[in-house]
Amino acid sequence: MATISDQYAPEHLEVQTKNLDWFHNRLKNYGSLFVGEETTVAYGDKCSGTNHILPTKGAGRYTGGLFVGKFIKTLSFQRMTKESTELVGAAAARLSRYEGMEAHARTGDIRLKKYGFSK
Repeated sequence: MATISDQYAPEHLEVQTKNLDWFHNRLKNYGSLFVGEETTVAYGDKCSGTNHILPTKGAGRYTGGLFVGKFIKTLSFQRMTKESTELVGAAAARLSRYEGMEAHARTGDIRLKKYGFSK
């Protein structure tokens, strides 16, 4: 049942069974999970603190409900040292070549040579 539920990825999922922990630990794809007979969708929609704007049509397989994080811009960046190039440059070149991305591989090779880690 857990596998079928995760494939379907329901918007709201109520679990009412004797072994609540078993399901709670295994279910991964849902908009919002309501565990036990004491819990109901109405609680989550109206007053228990979870969000009422949930993924529909199986979108729970790859996203969760709306929350403040959806409105926050996240930035990622990388910063290396010349010394880190010995490890990272070599790994990037190998992985890139394995994936058939020669131009990416060469960016690692060029830095390895520039900073004295290869001939």
